[in-house]
Amino acid sequence: QVQLVESGGGLVQPGGSLRLSCAASGNIFSIYAMGWYRQAPGQERELVASTTSGDSTNYADSVKGRFTISRDNAKNTVYLQMNSLKPEDTAVYYCNAALLTYDDYSSFKAYWGQGTQVFVSS
Repeated sequence: QVQLVESGGGLVQPGGSLRLSCAASGNIFSIYAMGWYRQAPGQERELVASTTSGDSTNYADSVKGRFTISRDNAKNTVYLQMNSLKPEDTAVYYCNAALLTYDDYSSFKAYWGQGTQVFVSS
């Protein structure tokens, strides 16, 4: 089985910073991509940032220049450094990974973490 465990959410004032972490563990053969999504109340889940095993990155326009995604392949961990936070960044942030397991490495499958709440307010 595969588990993605997020940490680092919380309450922060506008302009502040938070760093989210997501560690993948379990029966993992190889991870292709890891990323962060978020979902605000009443809205659809949206991609925030992603990174592949080739170190390419992708960001939502709304976070470019403020958020930075990074990855520690040895630890199967992805981070999201969030700076200059705005109230509209308030959401539950979910970690996602596309990976192969030892049970089935014929195709990549997506796994999700349980989510961590980020609340930006003065």
